[in-house]
Amino acid sequence: RTEQNRNRISRIRTFIKKVETLIEAGKQKEALIALREAEAEIMRGVSHGTLHKNTGARKVSRLTKRVKTLAAA
Repeated sequence: RTEQNRNRISRIRTFIKKVETLIEAGKQKEALIALREAEAEIMRGVSHGTLHKNTGARKVSRLTKRVKTLAAA
């Protein structure tokens, strides 16, 4: 179980990193697509009990907010 959780968390971090990299590069459309993928992965972690529900919601919310500010800029 520990190994599965570690792998899942690592995978989630990878998806989040991909979104953050695209945000820094200023690529809003690609960031939106990556955000959808990251959100699905985060929520998968929540449903499997790897992440707490509120932690998953917070991560998705903060990433979404950053992508939206990119659109305004």
